[in-house]
Parts: sequence; C-alpha cells; structure tokens
Amino acid sequence: MAMTAVIDYDAGNLMSVEKALTFLGGQPVITRDPEAILSADRIVLPGVGAFGDAMNRLRQYGLDEVIRQAAALEIPLLGICLGMQLLFEESEESPGVPGLGLLPGKIRKIPPAPGLKIPHMGWNDLGIRRDSRLFQGVPEGSFVYFVHSYYLKAEREEDAAAWTDYGVRIHAAVERDCLFGCQFHPEKSSETGLQILRNFLRIS
Repeated sequence: MAMTAVIDYDAGNLMSVEKALTFLGGQPVITRDPEAILSADRIVLPGVGAFGDAMNRLRQYGLDEVIRQAAALEIPLLGICLGMQLLFEESEESPGVPGLGLLPGKIRKIPPAPGLKIPHMGWNDLGIRRDSRLFQGVPEGSFVYFVHSYYLKAEREEDAAAWTDYGVRIHAAVERDCLFGCQFHPEKSSETGLQILRNFLRIS
C-alpha cells in the first residue's frame, strides 16, 4: 500500500495514529520533511492542544506552506481533531491567529448548557452524508470518540460529511475534493474509526 505522511509538528497524537494505519496495512511515515510530505500518496495532520500554538509550530517548521502546496497538488489530506480545525480560517480559541484557510468556516467554543461537560469528552453518535467517501460502510448513528472544547461551524453546509449534537450542532467531519477532516479521533473509535481510516487509505 502507498505511503502516508503523518505530519509531525509537536502537536499530534502521532503514535496511536501510526499504530492504527499500520494495523490497516498502511505505510505511515512520521515526518516534517517537505519532500517526504509532498511525495506521499496521502497525508494525515493530527493535532491536540491549542489552535494558536499549533499554527505557530506549523509556521515555525514551514509546514503551513507545505500543506497548502499539498492541497494544490490534490494529495488527499486528513485532519484529525485539532488538525481538522487548522484547515479552516480562524478559531475563537486564538483570536487574531489565522488558520490554514483551505476551507471556509470558523472554530467556535462549545456553549455551556445544563448537564453538558466541557471539554466534550466521550462517545457520540453521527449523522452521515450519504455520498461521503470517508464514511462508506459506516452505518448512520455509529458512535465515535471526541475530546474537544471547540467545534467547527463550516461556512458551506455541503462540506460537512458527518455531524453530531452536543448542546449545539457540530460538524464532526468534513469532505471537499482532496480535503478531509474528523473532529473526533478515528484512531480511538474502535471498528468504526478503523473503517473511516480504511476508507481514507483507499482514496486516491
């Protein structure tokens, strides 16, 4: 199977992503080398932590421009958790810090509500867009694992590949051309998550 570049910018859940991709027969390479990333067959951008810190590290390593080049080359790219949020324009978590701007939309803070704990941590069910390539073979209502305090509000509803409700409608996954993203952690979401990663590995 073709090589998958897992981008290392000191903000990722790298080992569990690498382990899941290896289990599925993929060939993940953890790297921040621009040449390796741009020659990969697909790219994963993991991420945990704060939006502003992550963008600063991407810029520090010159990886923001590498990711934009990869998108221009139409290399399939999957952002996970914070990695998905970075694909968008900005976040309420870090005012004034621009994201990668590859997709239109903003990251907002989950509003407090009675009985809801923030961060949102645990399993939630998904509504799924029927024509999604990322969710082929994943039944409507499947549960996946979330850990986040901020959520995506995509500007284009049609970019949302899956959604969930946690006091507010959350765009839980996105899909547009070569760009894909999951707010949840597929690498921690049991067989459902493995199916999503398996589907990504099949995208060319």
